[in-house]
Amino acid sequence: MKVTLFATCLVDMFQSDVGKATVELLERLGCEIDFPESQVCCGQPAYNSGYVKESKEAMKRMIDTFADAEYIICPSGSCAYMFHEYQHVFKGDPVWEPKAKKLAAKTYELTQFIVDVLKTEDVGARLDGKATYHTSCHMTRLLGVKKAPMILLSHVKGLEFTELPGKEQCCGFGGTFSVKMAQISEQMVDEKVQHAEETGADYLIGADAGCLMNIGGRIDRQGKPIKTLHIAQVLNSR
Repeated sequence: MKVTLFATCLVDMFQSDVGKATVELLERLGCEIDFPESQVCCGQPAYNSGYVKESKEAMKRMIDTFADAEYIICPSGSCAYMFHEYQHVFKGDPVWEPKAKKLAAKTYELTQFIVDVLKTEDVGARLDGKATYHTSCHMTRLLGVKKAPMILLSHVKGLEFTELPGKEQCCGFGGTFSVKMAQISEQMVDEKVQHAEETGADYLIGADAGCLMNIGGRIDRQGKPIKTLHIAQVLNSR
């Protein structure tokens, strides 16, 4: 099966290990990976800040870039959802709405693709230690991917899992929210770190690079002994 990787800006610029783990994991599951070098930002930061008109050029670029893809796989629930949002942005546009709908129909978050398309629940991963999982807002509330990460993590050998208290609460990142509302964001992420610490976890796992960057940064500044891991890194561990 040939799949096309939508890497996302944060993975490309800050968390290349997540991209590498995603590729290695998918190849191990029998996928051939295609990576269009013309991909850019999906437009989400500008769009969520109210700059809809300005964000449309990036959206059109991405629609054209992934036009020939059979499956589009993204290691970020937030960015994967943005591809689904395009059809609403271009609603009524005779040219771009049909293209946006086709894009949405073949776009999957990584764990969603593994469980729902590849029909795989155990990828043969092993990670010894205690872990908890942060459910990111866009992935769970908008994209609707809730069960797939839990199914895959439940089959990771050596992993002792504890549910995160207040798991439904935002970590305070929210893209530009963390910049515009820094003081509020700080209080939100402090609460998230406190809940993670309460679980006694060695690892806090997530499926969105933005959330992990925010939570991980706060954990480091507070000197907490918790390591943040993207779920792709966990599923690729042997």
